Amino acid sequence: MKVLLIGATGLIGSSILAKLLSAGHAVIAVSRGRANVRRQFPQAQWVSIDLRSVDSAQKWTPHLVGVDAVVNCAGVLGGSGSDSTDAAHSHGPATLFAACEQAGVKRVVHFSAVGVDRETPSEFSKSKAEGDAALKATGLDWVILRPSVVLGRRAYGGGALFRGLAALPVLPRFRDAGELQIVQLDDVVATVLFFLAPSAPARVELELVGPQRLTFNEVVAIYRKWLGSRPAQLVDVPDRLIDWMYRLGDFFAWLGWRTPIRSIAKQEMVRGAIGDPTQWTDMTGIKPQSLETALMAEPADVREKWFARIYALKPLIFAVTALFWISTALVSYGPGWDIGLGLLYEGGLSGPIVPLAVIAGATSDLIIGVAIAFRRTSKIALLAALVLSFVYLILGTILVPRLWREPLGPMLKIWSVMVLNVVSLAIVDDR
Repeated sequence: MKVLLIGATGLIGSSILAKLLSAGHAVIAVSRGRANVRRQFPQAQWVSIDLRSVDSAQKWTPHLVGVDAVVNCAGVLGGSGSDSTDAAHSHGPATLFAACEQAGVKRVVHFSAVGVDRETPSEFSKSKAEGDAALKATGLDWVILRPSVVLGRRAYGGGALFRGLAALPVLPRFRDAGELQIVQLDDVVATVLFFLAPSAPARVELELVGPQRLTFNEVVAIYRKWLGSRPAQLVDVPDRLIDWMYRLGDFFAWLGWRTPIRSIAKQEMVRGAIGDPTQWTDMTGIKPQSLETALMAEPADVREKWFARIYALKPLIFAVTALFWISTALVSYGPGWDIGLGLLYEGGLSGPIVPLAVIAGATSDLIIGVAIAFRRTSKIALLAALVLSFVYLILGTILVPRLWREPLGPMLKIWSVMVLNVVSLAIVDDR
């Protein structure tokens, strides 16, 4: 078959891509970017499309020539500077479905979310329901899959969050969170392959949910057991503090970071993610695995433990790194101004170049700190921070060599800052 796969670099999409290619199918893989995933699957025909820019069915027409089926895995948790729930879940897919009708492509497998046909408390679920309605209004041989929280061996999105929380010895008790029926990625991918078969049923809606209803804290506890950790201490946290945590997540999302802890996630957590897998099993023969069974089949190793610990520390690492550079700039502009001038005068410099050099250094620090905070510019800013640290190290050694002998070790501490920048570069990717 020749398959057009939308959202080919996501958790579900990349797994479907791997299965299709390994089975010998031709795949036109659509994504916004993710060059590393593209390098992993050079056999696919890659197409760059940002659903926010798709305003008509004609944008899809060139990519539907000879296509036998379309699988739409596009999805975002919420709107931000780089994401739009309407574009990803509603308007963008609607233009795709219209293009399929025009091109004569009948089979469309579309991913929605469990429960959106019953309740839509957030922009995420509302837009998902709108996309479903657009597909059902067509004459296509459609299949709508509504998975619960999808987890697999790969750390990604919610799975990464559960691992990170599992590394914490103390956890808040999430009292308002609804129950979850975790579904395994392997079962979801197997379902897509089932419905791509020419003889498979069409015009069906299925809930893909696991066999157990679990609370949020129970899911984390299962991951702690998998990591070989003792049960966490659950504590009651004031609702105001929990709300502050979600708002902080909204701020990180505004900066471009893909954080699963956001206000929209809270709305969906309260709704829960439960359903009935009976129809799914009866139609496909797939019996969903429980979370604990799937995890225990592949015991966690040291890589999993490292990831869980670092995931919990990553926001702190980037916040401290960005604030360090911003703070040095503010100190140089303010209370440290005379000290900066004095060090340059001590090094033999004079004239108007001295205040200009202090201003240049402080401005560079400020730009780097702000750029580290924004996801889109974080990598280049971290590299710039390394270069500037080397420059400070060399200039400090030439102009004021006594700084190497200072009891507080200002020159020696530069190496710690540089190592922190290297660590930040190593973990900057979210996927």
